Amino acid sequence: MVIHVLALLAIVLYLAAAGGLARPLLSGGQPLNRLALCLAGGAVLIHAGILLGMHRGALDLHFFAALSLVAFVVSALTLLVNLSRPVAALGVIVFPLTALLIAVDSFLAPPTLPLAMDWHIKLHVTVALIAFSVLSIATALAILLAVQERALRHRQFGPWLRAWPPLTLTETLLFRLISAGFVLLTLTLLTGALFVDNLFGQHLAHKTILSIVAWLVFGVLLYGRWRRGWRGQRAVNLTLIGMGALVLAFFGSKFVLELILHRPLT
Repeated sequence: MVIHVLALLAIVLYLAAAGGLARPLLSGGQPLNRLALCLAGGAVLIHAGILLGMHRGALDLHFFAALSLVAFVVSALTLLVNLSRPVAALGVIVFPLTALLIAVDSFLAPPTLPLAMDWHIKLHVTVALIAFSVLSIATALAILLAVQERALRHRQFGPWLRAWPPLTLTETLLFRLISAGFVLLTLTLLTGALFVDNLFGQHLAHKTILSIVAWLVFGVLLYGRWRRGWRGQRAVNLTLIGMGALVLAFFGSKFVLELILHRPLT
């Protein structure tokens, strides 16, 4: 019961924060960035308490628990990014999705228990989680970048566009996040090779292959940016392709095994 009350409170705070940031879209007014980010900070803290309470303070990698955990890390990173760069518009995408995933994990998903893991597997999973989260934020920024470029191309200078950060700032932050995510994804593959037995066996083969595909896509994008100045729609498309491969790698088998085949996670 306490978890449900906390979940409802976190959902309300996340949605209120997103509403404050989306004010230019809804009414043409100025975004309530400071208030919205404070609300989101409270939501993130409550979300952390929910995860600790529901999953006993451990890494629970079952499908819905893992989605909620990723959403928590992405929301927390969104707040951290905003300490140095004014990209509060990210919350318009991130916070409603996080609210949805909290609702599903807290009210609809069956209860699960974390599986026992050695420290080196926990390290591998933690690095992978942070890499996925950083690249998720980069993907949200890529979507914002595409919307901004489309609006500028069609001369749609609404108040919502003026409330967003400059295009150059969005693009610079996008590539910084992709660079950080690429380094973390490299560490994920290295720790997987070092610590995970039979990386291409069991249900791990497609995860490994798709993770390598994503690593190659992001690597090509960064090389193209460095050597040829790639930007704009090409950068957006490659970011979406790389993230699509990662989503399939991280959650594809979980969805099939747990929700379709109803087989336990091993």
